Amino acid sequence: MDEPSPIRSESKPPVLPGLDGDRRPPVIVSTPPRTKGFWGPIALLVAAVVKFGSKLVVLMPFLKFLPAFLKTGGTMLLSVGAYALLWGWKFALGFVLLIFVHELGHLVAARSQGLRVGVPVFIPFMGAVIALKDAPRNAWIEAVVGIGGPIFGTIGAAVCFLIHVATGDPFWSALAYSGFMLNLFNLAPVGFLDGGRIVTALSPWLWVAGYGVMIAYLVHEAMTRGWISPLLIMILIMGLPRLFSLFRARDAEARRFFEIEPRQRWTVGIAYFGLIALLALGMSLSHVRP
Repeated sequence: MDEPSPIRSESKPPVLPGLDGDRRPPVIVSTPPRTKGFWGPIALLVAAVVKFGSKLVVLMPFLKFLPAFLKTGGTMLLSVGAYALLWGWKFALGFVLLIFVHELGHLVAARSQGLRVGVPVFIPFMGAVIALKDAPRNAWIEAVVGIGGPIFGTIGAAVCFLIHVATGDPFWSALAYSGFMLNLFNLAPVGFLDGGRIVTALSPWLWVAGYGVMIAYLVHEAMTRGWISPLLIMILIMGLPRLFSLFRARDAEARRFFEIEPRQRWTVGIAYFGLIALLALGMSLSHVRP
């Protein structure tokens, strides 16, 4: 039985008429890019996060000497300018206003629980923060404050979507989609995101699940795109102390913090997972396919 002849790797490409001999153009073979080491980019990102974080910590105390309208209005304008470089001023303004509505939800929820809070301070490409001047007395109050932002943010994004339905303008659909996605991301149970505060009233194992999903996503991005989000790295790193503290032995005061009524736990669970489903639905409805 004859063996099949092997394919010769030295076979010549076909010669086009008029391009034979010395007139044939040179063949340029591109060398595939080398895959970079996995830990090298992570080390650089961690260093960048630490450097940026240290600068942010240095600047934050000086904000307390500014009037409230400069803390919020000034940093809002700064964020609009930063986002406008990417998306244009119109979309940047709408996006920052959606963040503002989200932060108002935290402010209203905190004050409803008798907590003193500061005004929103915007940080370009990171969102905004509201400093709690009083610590939540238990996990229930912390969950209420945490979920207030996504609830208000979902309402804001829904208003944008309704405007799109009424006008047919794709701008409002894009803004609604961004709002839904922003609030869904904030419900991830990791780090200093709202989801991390909320699930404290449910189970610390949701933090472990959240870290597992985030790490799997980062590995997938590194393997497929060769890029990792510095923001996600920062969120995961800054959330590690809280993650470890949830599984340490608790003293009597710490145990009282996590003691909430079953009715409250059910309320948090239904609101949290229901909001996740609602935001996913909103993203699906507002997504405009080309």
